[in-house]
Amino acid sequence: MSSEKEKANTASDTLAQKDKSGDVISGGHLVAKALKQEGVDTIFTLCGGHIIDIYDGCLDEGIRIVDVRHEQTAAHAADGYARQTGRLGCVVTTAGPGCTNAMTGMATAFRSESPVLHIGGQGALTQHKMGSLQDLPHVDMMAPITKFSAGVRSTERVADMISMAARECFAGAPGPAYLEIPRDILDREVSIDQAIVPQAGHYRSSINSIGDPADIDKLAELIVKSKKPAMLLGTQVWSSRSHQEAIDLVRALNVPAYFNGAARGVLPPGDPHHFHRTRGDAFKEADLIIIVGTPFDFRMGYGKRLRAEATVVQIDMDYRTVGKNRDISLGIVGHPGTVLSSVLAATTASGDNGATARQEWMAKLRSVEQAKTEKLMPLFTTDKSPISPYRVAWELNEFLTEDTVYIGDGGDVVTISAQAVQPRSPGNWMDPGALGSLGVGTGFALASKLVHPNKEILCYYGDGSFGMTAFDMETANRFGAPYIAVIGNNSAMNQIRFGQITKYGEDRGDTGNLLGDVPFSKFGEMLGGYGEEVTEAGEIAPALQRAREAVQSTGKSAVINIWVDPTEYAPGTKAQTMYK
Repeated sequence: MSSEKEKANTASDTLAQKDKSGDVISGGHLVAKALKQEGVDTIFTLCGGHIIDIYDGCLDEGIRIVDVRHEQTAAHAADGYARQTGRLGCVVTTAGPGCTNAMTGMATAFRSESPVLHIGGQGALTQHKMGSLQDLPHVDMMAPITKFSAGVRSTERVADMISMAARECFAGAPGPAYLEIPRDILDREVSIDQAIVPQAGHYRSSINSIGDPADIDKLAELIVKSKKPAMLLGTQVWSSRSHQEAIDLVRALNVPAYFNGAARGVLPPGDPHHFHRTRGDAFKEADLIIIVGTPFDFRMGYGKRLRAEATVVQIDMDYRTVGKNRDISLGIVGHPGTVLSSVLAATTASGDNGATARQEWMAKLRSVEQAKTEKLMPLFTTDKSPISPYRVAWELNEFLTEDTVYIGDGGDVVTISAQAVQPRSPGNWMDPGALGSLGVGTGFALASKLVHPNKEILCYYGDGSFGMTAFDMETANRFGAPYIAVIGNNSAMNQIRFGQITKYGEDRGDTGNLLGDVPFSKFGEMLGGYGEEVTEAGEIAPALQRAREAVQSTGKSAVINIWVDPTEYAPGTKAQTMYK
């Protein structure tokens, strides 16, 4: 007579056989099937008892499981995956602290309009309000920082709810969603015939909206008549993969283009329509300003940096963003690429598109651009010691290739780097976005390398941000996704430190913002990779090259720790523009 344990094993084997034959399926396996249907091939996660059946399903569906050391990294990696692929990113966490640890990453995705699905565990429904392990009101907590936040209340609805959440991630401007699935819902098995599994290609409409056709004609007419236009291309241009349509328009109509957020790199440096340093000059003189895919938030002075007399046109995927914080002359809600290609077609149909008449305007801005670059060159090339963060920024820009993804994760040193670093290709710039989160870099680097194994990934950290998530460099190494970590080390949270010194004086200015002097190169070596300390400006370029060679030869990440001047600050930091 068999033991009770043997009976249980036999029953479990029978259920597993039924599952594989398609008769019954568990909630966790429905999760995996639904994710596969959404195009998800990778989940970022940290294990927990509430969610292990999802892992079992992912193994059957061929979905890669990337397990990290902290859920914040998992959420940032899912965000980075979405930014680099244009598809749905997915983070899976256990209940309670698993969810709360991931909240910063989800909030970052929310402010950055990144489509990320966060699947979170919860205690069993049968234990509702009983005080189960790690029980928290996750759905309520996540609601303010997601586009959709809900719980699944039956196993039959698991796949249906995932498709619903994913649909919300791509409705209008992209953004994150949260879905809580209790443990007994995941573990329960139901007949595959009872489960609601939406059919791929039959529950989603096109998001390539043109907006009002009459407004397309209006904008085309405005551009044709404009003598001094300027266009700012924002993150949505890249996230919607509208960069080619933007390139076609600015080149055909001879419009100077400026870039922020993920749109950096849409045009390479040196392109005649790529402008980098003269945005303020253009906005002060332009007769037509076109803002595409970026809000009038603090980065735009809430719209106050645009010339009052100019005709201002705003194109955005989100109706709520258009005209927010500043009146506009024309607003178009639609897919950036569809709108821009339609506008170009309308201008072509009109005959003379005015491109020749704008040559003088382009030449004037180019002259100012060159003068500003020449003025900065002494800072970029200084040999002073301690090393100027401007010199680091210049060396990083010189180091980049067309296949280098540049990630900025820090405060003042990264802000300075934006004055020099110009990515060579679309998608090769990543930053935290409007939330200004520190600690995004490690997750972004991990995801970027997994998506683009043949690209070089370089993350420039401040020493403060590096300390937040650096241990997941081990995760990157473990999954064959090594990258170059460069640290601008001033042993302080310098972006905040300047404001404190200015407001409270030297005696109190260092309160709460000074860090220890840490030789972070040892960290790279500890993980089996390369590490180097840099104390002289002339050593930067050779050190970066050695890091590149080490990553290529060892398959492990490299850490270059550059000691920079703690008394040098970015212009925006000195003007405290982020608070104005």
